Amino acid sequence: MLHAGVSLKTQELYALVFATRYLDIFTDFISVYNTVMKLIFLGSSFSIVWYIRRHKIVRRSYDKEQDTFRHYFLVLPCLLLALLIHEKFTVKELLWTFSIYLEAVAILPQLVLLQRTRNIDNLTGQYVFLLGAYRSLYILNWIYRYFTERHFVHWITWIAGLVQTLLYADFFYYYFESWKNNVKLQLPA
Repeated sequence: MLHAGVSLKTQELYALVFATRYLDIFTDFISVYNTVMKLIFLGSSFSIVWYIRRHKIVRRSYDKEQDTFRHYFLVLPCLLLALLIHEKFTVKELLWTFSIYLEAVAILPQLVLLQRTRNIDNLTGQYVFLLGAYRSLYILNWIYRYFTERHFVHWITWIAGLVQTLLYADFFYYYFESWKNNVKLQLPA
């Protein structure tokens, strides 16, 4: 029996998120740091997908039978939403907006995989918790910036980030319950 682990479907969605969000590295130079960080996000995302699919040892630990969420059904609605609700109608802006919407729901295959397998190893639980915590910290940053910077209003990012954080709410509840009671993390069926 393979252990519950990382969802390839979620990793593929994140690779698509970063590929569409960071296309500006070919057209706009902001700083060396910014470019390097974007390349790291892209490289690590596509490397994870490659390892899960192709690496002879890593792919054996991937549970394809449990990771069955049809993640491609998330792509079209996010693309349509980006075409309908965006700030500017340019290719770069539409791809960026699409990446924001897709990132909000990219965790769904991972959460469904964890729900299906119920018994979650420590590393996977920590990984999902940190992904959710990262988004939650972004929300605190947006609140701070709203009150300290003039004209800091980004509705698309805020709403997508809130949706993403709400998707983690159930997981957070069980994560903190397991931590509080010092028991292994398990999600209900």
